[in-house]
Amino acid sequence: MALSKKPVMAALLLLLLITSQGKSAVQSIGVNYGTIADDLPPATEVIALYKTSGIGKMRIFDPNQATLQALKGSGISVIVGVVNNDLQGLALSHTAANDWVQTNISPYLPDVNISYIAAGNEIKPNDPLAKYVGPAMQNLYDAITSSNFPTQIKVSTAIDMSLMGNTYPPSTGSFSDNASAYINAITSFLVSTKAPLLANVYPYFAYLSDPTEIKLDYALLNSSGVVLQDGNLGYQNLFDVMIDSLYSALEKIGAANLTVIVTETGWPSDGGVAATIDNAGTYYKNLISHVNNGTPKRPGPLETYLFALFDEDQKGPAETEKHFGLFSPTKQPKYQLSFS
Repeated sequence: MALSKKPVMAALLLLLLITSQGKSAVQSIGVNYGTIADDLPPATEVIALYKTSGIGKMRIFDPNQATLQALKGSGISVIVGVVNNDLQGLALSHTAANDWVQTNISPYLPDVNISYIAAGNEIKPNDPLAKYVGPAMQNLYDAITSSNFPTQIKVSTAIDMSLMGNTYPPSTGSFSDNASAYINAITSFLVSTKAPLLANVYPYFAYLSDPTEIKLDYALLNSSGVVLQDGNLGYQNLFDVMIDSLYSALEKIGAANLTVIVTETGWPSDGGVAATIDNAGTYYKNLISHVNNGTPKRPGPLETYLFALFDEDQKGPAETEKHFGLFSPTKQPKYQLSFS
């Protein structure tokens, strides 16, 4: 007997629906949870705010025990930072690295979804700590891999765009001569361990450096068409230019296969040039809708962490540093944003 085509078609339609829902459920956006303030809510309320807001990824800058405890069972994926001043000790001692992992990682697994360890944040090549970044990453990686955790936690470090020597046009992107040895050591480790490079990328500060040449709409991801044509790739915003210049620089040093994760990006709402609620809201809204598509050079979801959850009243010295929050310390949203 011939089978009816209707059940088959219905099954195919259901499969397509499930597949499309799975694709749309991919969340590229996370939010940094900074705590340089004296008026923030307790960690349990912060985790509840992430969940009610639909934010599925978090980055913390140190292994704060109250935060990690509150994250248990939340399902939120977290990047755990190693504070810069701890790098030397971790680099010089396997025991110190093992102790750090046993204190700050082991007690929270598998109840906390720890995705990455960031060994230091924005260490510059001429910083005395720079020589410890690579060895600290290696010792932490050895401690992680020897602990037989149920999931593989990747170890990396967060750089900023000051390591770049050239960013324009993005195809000519390269690291500065001063940063060469430093970044080569980092990327060699990341390639060998199949870990991503973490990068802090701020079009706001690039715009501030040359507001005459860089148009505000271009920095806010608000341009209506292509602003820069670079070979066969067209660029409508500064964020994509900065990311793709970093990818070009990685290609030039033999790290073409590295994935970049944007661990910080944001726009201040007060305290300086172009720092307004309207501009910041425009930047965040446009970025959230943009990153699932990736960049012209690297299409596809780009994992990106907005900076930051709260305004932090003890940051500085620039006044803008106090006004990067998506929420006020009372947990009131500054902007109408959808994070999924």
